[in-house]
Amino acid sequence: MSGRSPAPGGLALVESLVNTLDLESGADALDTPDGRAALGITEAELAAARTLRESLRATLLAHAGHPPHREVTPLGDLLAAAPLHVAVDPADGSATLAPADVGPLVARVAAAVANALVEGTWTRLKACEDDTCHWAYYDRSPAGRGRWCSMQVCGSRAKMRRYRAKDR
Repeated sequence: MSGRSPAPGGLALVESLVNTLDLESGADALDTPDGRAALGITEAELAAARTLRESLRATLLAHAGHPPHREVTPLGDLLAAAPLHVAVDPADGSATLAPADVGPLVARVAAAVANALVEGTWTRLKACEDDTCHWAYYDRSPAGRGRWCSMQVCGSRAKMRRYRAKDR
């Protein structure tokens, strides 16, 4: 949907996961072997990945000030079970949170969220306001008040709907 550049750092993983489902067309990249391989998940992990995806989408909608799109498992409940550890780079001494086991998607997402919290970028990852879209995007606007994944598509649709409603 969006022509925006990917989210920074580990948030690109979160953005990619949320954007595996195109709400408008119903196409789900997780239905394909290539889509699952892109995220490093197996078919056996599919149900958990979809649950995580929708919990993330609800959280990203909240970042943008919108109500959840439907009832979901709270993201905190899903991430609480993810084992993380502090990884220290011997070259420069920098530290990050890393998954204790690189395999599980939930652990990789938990590490990405934790590091984004530290960096102050977590709440800039949002979901588009448009009900037929809810695409994840990283809000690079100076004030951090972006509402749509694309001003040219979803933003224009919303403005046109408001204009037509006013015209009536």
